[in-house]
Amino acid sequence: MTNTKVSQWDHIRVEKNADRQTASIILDRPEKMNTLSFMGRSHLNEIFEQLNQDDEVRVIILKGAGEKAFSSGGTITEFMERHPEELSVLHKNVAAPERSSKPVIAQLQGYTFGVGLEIAMACDFRVAADNTLLALPELNLGMIPGSGGTQRIARIVGIGRAKDMIMRARRIPADEAYQWGLLTSVVSPEELDNEVQKLVDELLRFSPLALKVLKQVINASQEGPLSAGLEIEGYAYGMLRGTEDFKEGVKAFAEKRSPKFVGR
Repeated sequence: MTNTKVSQWDHIRVEKNADRQTASIILDRPEKMNTLSFMGRSHLNEIFEQLNQDDEVRVIILKGAGEKAFSSGGTITEFMERHPEELSVLHKNVAAPERSSKPVIAQLQGYTFGVGLEIAMACDFRVAADNTLLALPELNLGMIPGSGGTQRIARIVGIGRAKDMIMRARRIPADEAYQWGLLTSVVSPEELDNEVQKLVDELLRFSPLALKVLKQVINASQEGPLSAGLEIEGYAYGMLRGTEDFKEGVKAFAEKRSPKFVGR
């Protein structure tokens, strides 16, 4: 397998693995616990937009450099240099993994705080080492989370646990976060890479078109009433009926073999 660097951004490194049909976005500032600047947030959005258009990439992995942190949060001093209007729209760039048409896996270890956790919560899967700590500690600065943390965590774990975590600025260890449903799986640091690649293998088995549509349908379930969600699901289900991948899936099932999906 070969890894090819795609581009260099503000403390973000992007690597493609053509053999695995994956791209890894690496928050690359280990000497500062992979803190993310305002420019880095914007670059993250641009990177996802590029990878969404790359047909060679089917799964995106987001991780931090080094062993101490996925990301400990944002660069705090920058907040005093920005206009309040800029702060009010930070959630748009952080939501880039959620908007992506492809499955996105957050590979977590160590400190996953502030905007680091908010980015991870916008991913589809969160695979964590057992030394991972999750926190939204903004109250310690006289502030609140502002990039989607309050909303996504409350939707996943419920309002009671969200208040327990965020209103006390609690650091949630990996095992507790897994019990709450914040994490997909928890393994030792030594097993983390393999666990992520196992998930990649699972996702590569499926039709990329069906996965894209499924992600959109599930995300839409958070935006409106059940009746609207059922309508969206129904239209998507009907649309996929006419795809080559569905025909191949049915044929492979009848012939008792593994399907070969092409994304059409």
